[in-house]
Amino acid sequence: MKIHEYQAKQILSKHGVAIPRGQLATTGEQARAVAERLGTGRVVVKAQIHAGGRGKAGGVKLAKSPEDAERIANEMLGKRLVTPQTGAEGRVVHKLLVEEGLDIRREIYLGLLVDRAAAGPVLMASAAGGMEIEEVAKEKPEAILREAIAPGFGLQAFQARKIAFALGLAPELVGQAVNLLSGIYRAFVDTDASLVEINPCIVTGDGRLVALDAKMNFDDNALYRHPELAELRDLDEEAPLEVEASKSKLNYIKLDGNVGCMVNGAGLAMATMDIIQLSGGSPANFLDVGGGASADQVKSAFRILTSDPNVRAVFINIFGGILRCDVLATGVVNAARELSLKVPIVVRMEGTNVERGRQILQESGLNFTVAEGMKDGAEKAVRLASA
Repeated sequence: MKIHEYQAKQILSKHGVAIPRGQLATTGEQARAVAERLGTGRVVVKAQIHAGGRGKAGGVKLAKSPEDAERIANEMLGKRLVTPQTGAEGRVVHKLLVEEGLDIRREIYLGLLVDRAAAGPVLMASAAGGMEIEEVAKEKPEAILREAIAPGFGLQAFQARKIAFALGLAPELVGQAVNLLSGIYRAFVDTDASLVEINPCIVTGDGRLVALDAKMNFDDNALYRHPELAELRDLDEEAPLEVEASKSKLNYIKLDGNVGCMVNGAGLAMATMDIIQLSGGSPANFLDVGGGASADQVKSAFRILTSDPNVRAVFINIFGGILRCDVLATGVVNAARELSLKVPIVVRMEGTNVERGRQILQESGLNFTVAEGMKDGAEKAVRLASA
């Protein structure tokens, strides 16, 4: 789950991370009032959307007065920002963060994420703050510092000092850096975050380390432990079909292709998308119905798949373990009848009660294409989607 910058900053601030003074605004009048309360003259007006690259898209602007802040806010609100992370459809701006303008002397990058290779959290830092970290990693990978953290011990002070010195921070800032990095780590662990990113973290003219920007993502599977975080979810920032899928406890991500995929298990779903690509097609989605999906969930999955106008064929690729093949087949048949599906459906099933599942499909009287294997199913789905 993603949250907005202003929400991430509130969480980090509670864990001792210094942030700029600021407040949320949803109208131009509110933006002006916030600027007046801050009393700094210059303020920064920042669009709140779940995507990076806002500055280049016109979503971060400096205002020289409260009146200027109101004007900029009125221009931003309701505007559709298109960044490399939003895709061509962009995101509509509904909220703004109005913050004090700070004297920026230096920018650095700080990030904390779960690294599967390291089997734990990894602290990342770079002196190239303010830049897209992906570009830094591509062009100058040696500019990114990495420090693996042992989960049983947590971030140690010597590790934080090591990062601070490697970044070339002045000696008088090292203590601040240790406290800031320790606060980031506490926030990461206490909220079951999967990512904390501060880009940039700045050194101000009066010698402070401040998180000028902030991004946090959370492990969906841990949200039951954090109801206060679940309340921060902004459905306006998510694709409608993805929101609908989450209500049925389905893992769905919309893509740009024309072959709809229904699979059980994330690994098999990834492999299915790969084999569709290898067969000359393009997947329209990632959809994992899970190991224990019911017939009702299968029907919901079909409704979501076929709500995408780009879907020209559906490839069902199921390995029946907990989700038995006969249960899947029953759900597929019921969904096809109730929803009056028009798109061709290719089914590949293996596992528990597979013969009974195939029998249910054959006796349904509906036009299903049964595949003999994964490759055969992908090729047939791609061919039907292209017809």
